[in-house]
Amino acid sequence: MTHAIERKKQIKGGSRKKKLELIETMSSEWRDLHFELTSSKSPY
Repeated sequence: MTHAIERKKQIKGGSRKKKLELIETMSSEWRDLHFELTSSKSPY
């Protein structure tokens, strides 16, 4: 359980870019809908 809590804190403390990279390595078909829904331009 301690390991899970430490990992959660590590992920929460990371940048958005690092979180997206982690998600994309685990789920290659995932899409970030934020920019489609808000009509914002992607910073990447």
